[in-house]
Amino acid sequence: MNETDLHFFIDSTVNYFEEVTNEKATTGIPYIKGDEPVVLEYTGIIGISGKRKGSVYITTNAAMLNDLAKIILNLEEVGVEDIRDLIGEIANTISGNVRQAYGSDFMISVPVVVDGKTKDIRLPDSIQSFVIPIMWRNYKSFLAVCLE
Repeated sequence: MNETDLHFFIDSTVNYFEEVTNEKATTGIPYIKGDEPVVLEYTGIIGISGKRKGSVYITTNAAMLNDLAKIILNLEEVGVEDIRDLIGEIANTISGNVRQAYGSDFMISVPVVVDGKTKDIRLPDSIQSFVIPIMWRNYKSFLAVCLE
């Protein structure tokens, strides 16, 4: 994975927030994921296959997803299933937008949603994983990219 690959994911993430909320998200400096857990309350995971293999996940807190659901879904009351669906959809949309840059050989899976019961999501040790901090409003989330 190189700097250009990271920029595809950063741009896709920033564009997602701006398109669906009309508010910009900012990203911090990407860093190599170490042994420390990078998992918040809800995580949407996408597997990647084809010429490139790996996974992408976005993780954030329920409060951010609650605010996003109110904007995107135009809901007054947001339930746990709405939040779970939304984190999966965010992961799917970001990965789908990156797929446009890589073409049809960049195949993405159906999202898997994990709640905060898992302390860490295991990524292959053989592939270097990068973590991109994301800020939207006052909420912090992380995008993890593990790509051959």
